[in-house]
Amino acid sequence: QVQLAESGGGSVQAGESLRLSCAVSGYIYSRWCIGWFQQAPGKEREGVAAIYNGHGSAYYADSVKGRFTISQDNAKRTLYLQMNSLKPEDTAMYYCAAVYQPCPVRWYSPPSYNYWGQGTQVTVSS
Repeated sequence: QVQLAESGGGSVQAGESLRLSCAVSGYIYSRWCIGWFQQAPGKEREGVAAIYNGHGSAYYADSVKGRFTISQDNAKRTLYLQMNSLKPEDTAMYYCAAVYQPCPVRWYSPPSYNYWGQGTQVTVSS
């Protein structure tokens, strides 16, 4: 049984930074893909970034490349998303999700993941 719990969301001004955390508890396979998803009001949930602990390979949506960084501390069982240069269009609920396999080709697609957290809200104002 695996549980994910996000934290670190908040309200900031455009250009500022936030770091989201996802605490992992319960049984964990030796290798997995874990990522961050965003869902803005009226829009579908979509992948922001994902990472595979087998190789350390990371993937990013074009909209966040150069601004966001995903990382995983396996010893602490915590996933992070460092978000810099935040824009109003980044405003969304952010979820972490995991699947016990290498990151799929469609790493950005929610159906590829089995485990989900409850989300943390990020609001960016102009």
